[in-house]
Amino acid sequence: MTWVLLLGAAFLVTLFVVLRRRRRPKRKGKLRIAFAHPDLGLGGAERLVVDAALGLRGKGHDVTIYTARFDPARCFDEARDGTLRVVVAGDWLPKRVLGRCYALCASARMVAVALRVARDGPDVVIADQVATTVPFVKLLSRAPVVFYCHYPDKLLCTNRRGLGVRLYRVPLDWCEETCTGLADVVLVNSKFTAGVFARAFPRLAIKPEVLYPPLDCCDHAEVKRDDSLLLSINRFERKKNLSLAVEALALLPQHIRLVLAGGYDPDLPENVQHARELEDLALRLGVADRVTQRRSVSSDEKARLLASCACLLYTPENEHFGIVPLEAMHARTPVVAVDSGGPRESVVDGVTGRLLAPDPQTWARAITKLLGDAAGRRAMGLRGRERVRELFSLGAFADRLERICVGALSG
Repeated sequence: MTWVLLLGAAFLVTLFVVLRRRRRPKRKGKLRIAFAHPDLGLGGAERLVVDAALGLRGKGHDVTIYTARFDPARCFDEARDGTLRVVVAGDWLPKRVLGRCYALCASARMVAVALRVARDGPDVVIADQVATTVPFVKLLSRAPVVFYCHYPDKLLCTNRRGLGVRLYRVPLDWCEETCTGLADVVLVNSKFTAGVFARAFPRLAIKPEVLYPPLDCCDHAEVKRDDSLLLSINRFERKKNLSLAVEALALLPQHIRLVLAGGYDPDLPENVQHARELEDLALRLGVADRVTQRRSVSSDEKARLLASCACLLYTPENEHFGIVPLEAMHARTPVVAVDSGGPRESVVDGVTGRLLAPDPQTWARAITKLLGDAAGRRAMGLRGRERVRELFSLGAFADRLERICVGALSG
């Protein structure tokens, strides 16, 4: 019954928005820009939102981040220390029902966020992840909406076994495609995601613009390199394939150590379960004493780890883009990544790191060669930093995003 109501509401909102296209007044100078994001935690999507907000604020605009969930103990420093203005709306709504219906609840929570955004009357709204925000903002305000698609949500739901799950996803997938199509501008984080977008949403005659996630290229304090330390940074989720790093470590000499660091939310069952699974795997492979988990690391600790390790192991397959390889390259750290998805656009094989098939033995051989060539690693690190500063700087990102916002506002 719930999804029927959602489908009907989405249809009525879509019809109203299509019939209610009004010319917006042109505006110059400082803009009031609102970001609408579901959970301002510690992932790559959250880092992009924070950096985008910082970049636009640095260009003189009034920026506010609206979110359905904000935990000061699990967020980036700029959101915690008052650098950025954060407004929470919809957190009173459930995150799941009986341990299920996470996507439906996220959509409902983002409707509450959209209502608060529309009430505050920004000039431009930048939404991401949950497209349900788009029609409600457009229905209740005259602000254009820029939607940033990290990856289609319909493709993130890989378990569609059972009639109930398929029936549950049909209206959600339809709503995602329809709501995304109502955005004034659609952005994606890589050419890889642009191709996925076209296949996932065949009804939309939209060619999204590619806007790579930025990196704030500030210098951090130098720390001593540990030639025996490997690092993996990712959320504790099964799709991130962290077991590949543990399995590769088991084939390396005894003095080599691995740190698994990244986003961890004790309220998300998968995070808790997978962290335990990785501990069990390390125990079975006999490397438990060489693997350390660092959960929900701070920005400072992450920067220190990236600067002190010998190389970064980036294990996800078909990752949409991945900001961590950029952070590693800026820290002059070579990257070993799976040869698929976004890393193909950020890492240059043999120049700033290695792109490899997701096979533990292949990874172990490549890591052994890197660890035995300190001069080669230093050269890769220098070339990696140069590449990040040239192609992925926050300044260039903010300039382009500002032009996109101004263009959307002028119609």
